[in-house]
Amino acid sequence: MGKEPVIRHEMDTELVRETCGGSRRIITAQDGSKSSMHIVSIADSKMHYHNEIEEIYYILAGWGYMNINGKDYEVYPGTAIYIPAGAVHGGRGGFVTMVVCTPAFDPDDQFVVAESSVGYEHVDRG
Repeated sequence: MGKEPVIRHEMDTELVRETCGGSRRIITAQDGSKSSMHIVSIADSKMHYHNEIEEIYYILAGWGYMNINGKDYEVYPGTAIYIPAGAVHGGRGGFVTMVVCTPAFDPDDQFVVAESSVGYEHVDRG
């Protein structure tokens, strides 16, 4: 027989303060998963990148901007974002997002960069 499924409610997890904001790490590598899934509240996250992890964000509530490699993208409920490994990114505004990481999130693969090292360009949706 294979692995057992993991069923967990976000309120059964601890709120962790991290680079992006407040995070509830619902499914993690400790569950035996190759991917992880977090619910993250973002107001003004630090610009950072991952060498190995790629992420998919799905905006659940609120509004704001994701800056990816120096370009701002407006985000609001229903917006999905794929962030490849190595892309410098961070969010601002006030939104809640589901984040799926592959491979599973590893805090040792998160590197904060100085905002002055990232240029900003606004990209209109359209």
